[in-house]
Amino acid sequence: MKWSLVHRRHVAALGLALVTIVPVAHAQQQGGERPGANGARPRPAAPRTRADSLYVSADPADHPQRDHAKDVTGRVETDSIYAARSNGVMKYEKITYKSSAGGMMIPAYVYQPLSPRGPRAHAALVFVHGGVHGRWTESYLPFVKEAVQKGYVVIAPDYRGSTGYGADHYNAIDYGGWEVDDVRSAVDYLKSLPIVDPDRIGVMGWSHGGMIASLLLFDEKTPFKSGAAIVPVSNLVFRLGYKGPRYARSFATQARLRGLPHEKNDEYVKRSPVYNVEKLRVPILVHVATNDEDVNYVEDVQLVWALRSQKPELAETKVYVDPTPGPVSVGHTFSRRVNPTTLERDDSPEQIDSWNLTWAFFERTLNPERGGR
Repeated sequence: MKWSLVHRRHVAALGLALVTIVPVAHAQQQGGERPGANGARPRPAAPRTRADSLYVSADPADHPQRDHAKDVTGRVETDSIYAARSNGVMKYEKITYKSSAGGMMIPAYVYQPLSPRGPRAHAALVFVHGGVHGRWTESYLPFVKEAVQKGYVVIAPDYRGSTGYGADHYNAIDYGGWEVDDVRSAVDYLKSLPIVDPDRIGVMGWSHGGMIASLLLFDEKTPFKSGAAIVPVSNLVFRLGYKGPRYARSFATQARLRGLPHEKNDEYVKRSPVYNVEKLRVPILVHVATNDEDVNYVEDVQLVWALRSQKPELAETKVYVDPTPGPVSVGHTFSRRVNPTTLERDDSPEQIDSWNLTWAFFERTLNPERGGR
């Protein structure tokens, strides 16, 4: 049975796990806070009743906020670290490009070999960071260096919703929506580089970024030759019910969602990779972990099963059973183990295996050693 025949009953069943109906006075109280000077709101009081704990607003004014000034400072530090650590290793620059979704300007990190081979001689990769509101950080440095050493040009966009660029960029979050177009638009920038072969561009993402990578690949008109999704968010309909109201508040308050899965059935299904597997036309690699405490195995195994049953000829999947934990959420970062001081890989057997398989996959599908045309 295809996902398209069953997704509505999943939406109806799972969406009811969250409650949005509360007394009007309470809803008005929840919507009364407004950002301070830095766009940050005071932390809300602890729930006093079960109704308080289950309440999920659909008002963008209630979207959870952060200290944006502090986030900008952290992002500027990351930029400086990449500038310093790239010296003599790879060409690094920070750029902006226009998204096809509304013309929003998207900041991005670009890395290129110091001695390019010539016109259209290099394959390219779009690296997609994770986090509901995350950003590109220095923890990706060793993997970027490996990619460039193998001959790839790499671009890493801080798509809408990323932290470190102020309140407007942060509040523009559109999880699974226009952010996907932001990342797709990075391909246009790559094609503008003379050394990039436009027919050898891949995409790779982690967690939320793995979801974006999957959605880009599950598109019959995808611009990518292949892609990898590591511990990817796979099913938002299931995920919001499983994680509960506290997590769901970061979704229902987004301007283009304004509601929960049982209120916005079609939107959440459209934004969930597991319901779009049938559109896959290019090779994909997916790695998941049974001890993942962010994208729990009960969620991302759904994508593994769907790929194995519907697209076995295109999908390369592997389930890591209780791999050595990473720095965050146990198995969720099993392949992103990096020494925070040296910014070098802190390898475990599973991290070595996952990256070896990933690089071999891209070598087969993108042929980075091939010269220009």
